[in-house]
Amino acid sequence: MRLESASAPPWRLRPPARLAAGIARLLARLPPARLRRVLAFASRGARPASAPQALRARNAVVYVSLACAGPRCLQRSIATALLCRLGGTWPQWCTGVATEPFAAHAWVAVDGEPVGEDTGHVRAFHVIMSVPPRR
Repeated sequence: MRLESASAPPWRLRPPARLAAGIARLLARLPPARLRRVLAFASRGARPASAPQALRARNAVVYVSLACAGPRCLQRSIATALLCRLGGTWPQWCTGVATEPFAAHAWVAVDGEPVGEDTGHVRAFHVIMSVPPRR
């Protein structure tokens, strides 16, 4: 298991990051279609997130949650999107699969570029589900 490191977020961002990580843990258990509907509903009325906003949210959830810092990319990506939403913005939330060898991954992106991820690694995945910001 590989743990990611993140710089300490400001104190005011830690409680909302914990809340987002907790809600994400529950949402990650939903069936894919229902999860997509819930996230699409959550994205309504939000402005598109900038790369620094999404990265700050990702780093905050990684800092406050051991699960988000480890191998749970689905929980991490949901928590990142929800924390952005608490700030009034929404990144593009994505899930994808790679076939050789089979792997699944979830991440957030801004303008099609993954945030806080190795771009080369993410490019190996075919996006199968996405919740973009509404423009």
